[in-house]
Amino acid sequence: MRIAIINGPNLNLLGQREPGIYGNQSFEQYFEELKAKFPAIEFNYYQSNIEGELINEVQRAGFLYDGIIINPAGYTHTSVALGDAIAAISIPVIEVHISNIFNREEFRKLSYVSGKSIGVISGLGLKGYELAVAYFTDK
Repeated sequence: MRIAIINGPNLNLLGQREPGIYGNQSFEQYFEELKAKFPAIEFNYYQSNIEGELINEVQRAGFLYDGIIINPAGYTHTSVALGDAIAAISIPVIEVHISNIFNREEFRKLSYVSGKSIGVISGLGLKGYELAVAYFTDK
């Protein structure tokens, strides 16, 4: 099985930014742990702060992988185009958020991605990625 993980803006700062919300671990450190937990999975990890690059990666991965785990970060609430890119591919996508977006500012409760995804995991920290992988492996 091949799974692409795509992270949006500011997630390159995990472990440094707002540790009370996002924790103290970088995604790169966590990614190594995730790969060790699921050695049979071929992972691809991509992060960008640029909306168009994320769209390009969704389109690319959407025809090469068995599933996508995406944390669109701030683009969750603003990018119709990212939602459209997810709708344009045929593989399943799970939306993941480290923080509970429904327990934050009002504008974060709107997602242009959720309606195009097969599921949403929000508020469980980095564990959300592991749960998304487990979903794909249990199918």
